[in-house]
Amino acid sequence: MASTFFRRIAKATPVSFAGEPRSTFGAIAAVTGGISYLYYYNSPNLAHLEEVKVEGSPKVALNPDKWIEFKLQDTARVSHNTHLFRFSFDPAAKLGLDIASCIITRAPIGQDAEGKTKYVVRPYTPISDPDSKGYFDLLIKVYPEGKMSQHFATLKSGDVVEVKGPIEKLRYSPNMKKHIGMIAGGTGITPMLQVIEAILKNTDDNTQVSLLYANVSPDDILLKQKLDFLAASHPNLKIFYTVDNPSKNWKGGSGYISKDMVVKGLPGPSDDTLILVCGPPGMMKHISGDKAKDRSQGELTGLLKEAGYTEEMVYKF
Repeated sequence: MASTFFRRIAKATPVSFAGEPRSTFGAIAAVTGGISYLYYYNSPNLAHLEEVKVEGSPKVALNPDKWIEFKLQDTARVSHNTHLFRFSFDPAAKLGLDIASCIITRAPIGQDAEGKTKYVVRPYTPISDPDSKGYFDLLIKVYPEGKMSQHFATLKSGDVVEVKGPIEKLRYSPNMKKHIGMIAGGTGITPMLQVIEAILKNTDDNTQVSLLYANVSPDDILLKQKLDFLAASHPNLKIFYTVDNPSKNWKGGSGYISKDMVVKGLPGPSDDTLILVCGPPGMMKHISGDKAKDRSQGELTGLLKEAGYTEEMVYKF
């Protein structure tokens, strides 16, 4: 059972979890947009943290070639269908996550005809600072038919989850572009936050960031307090919210992200501009087109193409 303090932290994110130094959160954890369920059979490549120590190198918890068990420390409810999960490991080690990358999780879903264990596998993006030692945090939306998210919802303190990674998505480097625009839908905010936090905590990074964030309702905006705090304290971050079902006192945008929102809210097409996109399949099709079947970037379509951006100016998570 999460403590009262832990529950409070889940709602007011500029502060940290109980027992940790005060710090802002990293990126929100979420399913990387558009990746289907993958099923893996029982693998001998399961290790514990102490098996992946490298002599002379900083100790890291992740291993890209082996499944590592991480123990659940605590949980908290963030919204009506979203939960925060903290996993612990050797306090002397770092997770070993790069910007921008995700981890892969797996959970058993039964056995095949030969009695071998089958797994459902899903990627998630930790919200905690990559430099944090001894723990990482995942923010996960629980879907009624979501095999992995339903598994997470049943976890209790002390249970373990198998993790592999990191899996690099976009290789970010400071000042790689003058202006980065972002379009996120729902839990697609997570890789955006990972990049945003990397930019804002680096005083030598002068990148300007503009975010368009779409959700069903104001109550579905994950970690809005966190986002507002970052925007209020960093002049190089601008955020515009839009929702399908606005409340009576809602002061943001209404409806799907439109071409007008893109033109007014994002940097214009330029060699010094990069637009990042992540969200559910329907939104991806509307904004940029989805990735190709082989998970490469695929053809650029949708609003971004109409607005004059090229494939070199857009990255789909």
